[in-house]
Amino acid sequence: MIQPICILVAAMGGEGGGVLADWLIDAATHAGYPVQSTSVPGVAQRTGATTYYVEIFPCAREQLQGQEPVLSLTPAPGQVDIVAASELVEAGRSIQSGYVDPKRTTLVASTHREYAVSEKAAMGDGRYDSTQVIDAATQRARRAIVFDMRALALQHGTVINTVMFGAMAGAGVLPFNREACEGAIRRSGKAVEASLRGFAAGFETAEGRVSAAGQLDAALHAKPAVPPRVQRLPASLHEITAAGVDLTTDFQNERYADLYLDRVERLASLANGDESALEAVRETARYLALWMSYEDVIRVAQLKTRQERLDRVRREVGARSGEPIHMTEYLKPGLDEMASVLPPKLAAWLRRKAAGRSWHRGMYIRTDTIRGFLMLCGLRSLRPLRRHMSRYLEEQAGIEKWLAAVETAMPGPLALEVALCGNLVKGYGETSSRGHRNLNAILDQVNKGATAEKVRTAREAALADPEGRQLSAAIGQSVAHPIKIVKRRPAN
Repeated sequence: MIQPICILVAAMGGEGGGVLADWLIDAATHAGYPVQSTSVPGVAQRTGATTYYVEIFPCAREQLQGQEPVLSLTPAPGQVDIVAASELVEAGRSIQSGYVDPKRTTLVASTHREYAVSEKAAMGDGRYDSTQVIDAATQRARRAIVFDMRALALQHGTVINTVMFGAMAGAGVLPFNREACEGAIRRSGKAVEASLRGFAAGFETAEGRVSAAGQLDAALHAKPAVPPRVQRLPASLHEITAAGVDLTTDFQNERYADLYLDRVERLASLANGDESALEAVRETARYLALWMSYEDVIRVAQLKTRQERLDRVRREVGARSGEPIHMTEYLKPGLDEMASVLPPKLAAWLRRKAAGRSWHRGMYIRTDTIRGFLMLCGLRSLRPLRRHMSRYLEEQAGIEKWLAAVETAMPGPLALEVALCGNLVKGYGETSSRGHRNLNAILDQVNKGATAEKVRTAREAALADPEGRQLSAAIGQSVAHPIKIVKRRPAN
């Protein structure tokens, strides 16, 4: 008895999942097969999970003698032939929902990650463990074709859906051949050459003719060169410190990177080759680079005006070479952001004048215009003056206080726990202020003789509760959390 080929595509908004479904429908239609599809769109562009379900009856209509098969609009657990996921956790959701069956389902999935809001919002490391999803894929699927499709798409100047389509065709489960799939891409008439390149790369990878998973990742994610000063550090510090040098140089300049290295070398000299002490130095180097590259309006403008970012936007919207695009940036600077770029005395004056007022102003900046783009370039050009700004001086004072606590605790387990507390400082606005408050509260406990166990408990409590209640309980005192009262305008 002929059964329909059931295909579930789990994608996200903006990744071309709808175009992929259209290609499947077009190829099936030209092959003379009855086909039906449905979709459940996500709630937001590039963040909402979007699913497409396609059923193809692999029998030409002329052989059905006027009969029409009844095809389903929704997938049933255990009754899907191909599950294609454009991101690793999307594959995990399909496995968890039971759509991937070890006796029937071929799973085609990309190993790259687009982090969920819950992962990004976590105060600590909220990322899901990717290895669990990969292990489940190999165990639960009849056949698993898993590699970094986004990297392959970027290499060939196309979108991930083309690589997914090629991998699905290369798996040998679709009821039509490669030529039929390429014909569907040509008939679509959109970015045909780039789409065919991505399709071919995915097809050949699925067939095993290209070891894209390992070799391509190594080429695209090559480790940075180790600067001479970093080479003089213990080998266990090379990778983290080299990355820190790149980050701090990009944030400010080489002189700023030298300051970063001065601080790391100072700690490394105290470790004296002891492995446990070097672990504390390594974690300090990690969070020191992130802290020294704090987010301010200058950094935001710098990132938004980069050529790589503009090229990525063009790829994501599918713009052709030379085709204009319209870009509108939304910014909502508050009092802290405005004060951060002023000298300390002016910043203090502004905060006094603005006390009790709401200073958040939404701004829509058309960066596809000369005026709008120059506004961001003007903010970016303030980078040489950053050392004289209030935010810079405040951050450096906080960094030195934290580093002094790490130095005092070395060597020993307490030094590692204090080093890991650097993870509390992140983000901007209230998130950054809360991190500083929590860190200062823990450092006060360290100065009073807190043990490594108590510091670890306090750090975990601070990361678990943004309100600070768990931290207050862990250290036995209230952590200051200012209450802001803002006067509202009377209703009209």
